[in-house]
Amino acid sequence: MTAHVIADDAEALAVAAALADEFRSGAAERDAERLLPRTELDRLSASGLLAVTVPAEHGGADVSALTLAEIFRLLGTADGSLAQIPQSHFAYVNVIRRQGTEEQRKFFFAELLAGRRFGNAQSEAGTRHVQDIRTRLAPRPDGSYTLTGVKHYSTGALFAHWIPVLARAEGDELHVAYVPADAPGLTVVDDWDGMGQRTTASGTVRLDGVPVPGDRVLPHHLTFEGPQLHGAVAQLLHAAIDTGIAAGAFAEAAEFVRTKSRPWFESGVETAAEDPLLIQRFGELSVSVRASEALLREAARTVDAAGAHLTDDTAAEASVAVAAAKVHAAQTAVEVAGALFEVSGTRSALHALNLHRHWRDARTHTLHDPARWKLQHIGRYALNGTRPPRHGLL
Repeated sequence: MTAHVIADDAEALAVAAALADEFRSGAAERDAERLLPRTELDRLSASGLLAVTVPAEHGGADVSALTLAEIFRLLGTADGSLAQIPQSHFAYVNVIRRQGTEEQRKFFFAELLAGRRFGNAQSEAGTRHVQDIRTRLAPRPDGSYTLTGVKHYSTGALFAHWIPVLARAEGDELHVAYVPADAPGLTVVDDWDGMGQRTTASGTVRLDGVPVPGDRVLPHHLTFEGPQLHGAVAQLLHAAIDTGIAAGAFAEAAEFVRTKSRPWFESGVETAAEDPLLIQRFGELSVSVRASEALLREAARTVDAAGAHLTDDTAAEASVAVAAAKVHAAQTAVEVAGALFEVSGTRSALHALNLHRHWRDARTHTLHDPARWKLQHIGRYALNGTRPPRHGLL
């Protein structure tokens, strides 16, 4: 497999914008028919976008968090499912950057530059909470491991070349095992049946005594022993997806009102776009979208600043800024995607138009982790200076 190697931030943004325009045209049909985006993901791989965070010393563009967030926002404006698929990819690239040995970095960064994709096998169902991980890495005498467990919500695994698996090893410490998709004992089941993000194939991964070489396992627990941006970057991308979904729904609503909606008879105007009450509502929605975009940019810049000088304080600032962006983006995505029907009128509810995919994608994606807990951490930090915890979800 070969892929283009992107040179810098400017090229990454240009490529992302072009791909978003390309992916937008088929998004409604893919969602309606649940056509899995294998071709689109191959285009994403070949474009080089999946390798843009590879460090420069390994041949990558090493783009800023600001650029990475904008890439995801652009993709989110086009297709809320497609934008979600590579989110975990970049989270597990960061694990390699932080915890990989030089040999592990050299190997996996070459894989990324060649266009290989990471999926994820992280969450588990039926446990006490999201961090109750029961998948086990059992050591073997030769230094390798055996991996056993069942994962759910495994976005991207069905399309991946490598599946990072979150598991506990000796001492219950968290590790990530990078497992090739064709490993014996590994099965990816396409059983995702969510109302939104229908083409993410966020199904089940079964691990039945999967053999894992020792050099494919990284000590993820060490990530959280000092100041870190793992959670901030991962959550920044979630915020970018929500912001993109909101912008995409807003643009589609405006186009619908301009070209298809009828004015209400009491308005006294010739077109719906001249209706002063609709104009007022679009003004309100525009402010919400712009605010989400501004908070996203601010959060990304704060992450970049923290990365340049990482301390407990700068890491906390980054986490809080990202949390604020995520809270606002989640609210905006659901509001704007729902308001699409309010401003567009009865015809917009026709199933054949599939405009409800924006709301379904927003409502599904914003369930990923609760905004109410982010508000708690934002409030504690603002009122008492309490730094947010280091658990990877902030």
